[in-house]
Amino acid sequence: MPELPEVEVTRRALVQPLLGSRIRGASLGKPLRWPLLCEPQELAGLSIDALERRGKYLLLGLQRGQLIVHLGMSGSLRWHPQGVGLAPLQPPGPHEHFRLLTDRGELRLNDPRRFGAVIWHDDPAQTHPLLRRLGPEPLQPDFDGELLWRALHARRAAVKLLLLDQSVVAGVGNIYACEALFRAGIDPRTAGCRLSRARCAVLAQALRETLEQAVRAGGSTLRDFCSSDGAQGHFQLEAQVYGRAGEPCKACARPVAHLVQGQRSTYFCRNCQTR
Repeated sequence: MPELPEVEVTRRALVQPLLGSRIRGASLGKPLRWPLLCEPQELAGLSIDALERRGKYLLLGLQRGQLIVHLGMSGSLRWHPQGVGLAPLQPPGPHEHFRLLTDRGELRLNDPRRFGAVIWHDDPAQTHPLLRRLGPEPLQPDFDGELLWRALHARRAAVKLLLLDQSVVAGVGNIYACEALFRAGIDPRTAGCRLSRARCAVLAQALRETLEQAVRAGGSTLRDFCSSDGAQGHFQLEAQVYGRAGEPCKACARPVAHLVQGQRSTYFCRNCQTR
């Protein structure tokens, strides 16, 4: 599933072509996870005035309302420029289920599994049920160990599972939770309430560094994700533990361990990560 880095990579790639453009029309393919909540033709004539991210959601701020985009399990947004000297737009592919035509080109959501969504919302984006309970953004300057400790100190669940809880930290998914915990030297099975303020400070910094590294690497492409220009991410090639069960730890050469937590695979080093 595309996580914070993949959505941020997508956002940055789309700022230049989309910001300030004007929508000429929109069309839908097969139904996505949630309905658009407006008629596609109602978007025509609106300008795109902002392009932001909240957790794993991309927010297209319009002249009136906004489009909330979620990439689901396998979605990606592709930008098709249009203009003098450029090839004409190709007909939509079998998995392109949302198309937004602007005066600069067309944005298409490719989503084979159709767990993604594009939702129009007329009120401030943060009031939408999908967004209003999200936790703090780990890449924001005010995200620190004290904030993380306050979210974890009364929770008995394993810290790995808590990092996947979007009300605790927004945007962190399985890959980056595993990698951040390794970087912080924390066993993923440790109860959140057992982490001191000092260890939460280390973990907060590890989350930030891991996510920033992933953004620089273009995100992770395990199966379907690609950026708006078709480029694949390569953070998975830099992973220290994720997907490396049984291979030597890059720090101590002990075998990387694997277990299942909350129906998700967890990878960690029993020697480098302590409770």
